[in-house]
Amino acid sequence: MPIKQIYTDNLLYEKESYKIRGACFKVYNALGGGIKEKIIQRALCNELTSSDLAIEKEKRIDIYYNNEKIGVYIPDIIVENKIIVELKSKSFTTKEDEKQFWGYLKGSKYQLGFLINFSPQKIIIKRYIHTIKTLNNAD
Repeated sequence: MPIKQIYTDNLLYEKESYKIRGACFKVYNALGGGIKEKIIQRALCNELTSSDLAIEKEKRIDIYYNNEKIGVYIPDIIVENKIIVELKSKSFTTKEDEKQFWGYLKGSKYQLGFLINFSPQKIIIKRYIHTIKTLNNAD
């Protein structure tokens, strides 16, 4: 059976994504999982900044529906003003966690987001892409 090759020629924000993943692994290897999210957030922000990425912690972003602002979402980290990073620190993420994150990504101006769980057993990094934006807004 042939092995399917994955091409990354057009990976959205490839360099930033690579750095985010690397920073997550460094933090997880040093601290493990299952600790307070705020501690993980501080360590990850430190690591992302060390990787020459611009970050904003807990930036308020508007959520839109039919081009009307319907709420505000405060993600853990925004990287390079283009990638949402949401952190969890629990045994597992639920479908509700994933659906909620997907809804925030869809309703925002951002095209790429990471839902990252620093569980006690292992780190789980989920990358979400939503490139079809019909928003007429500026964050």
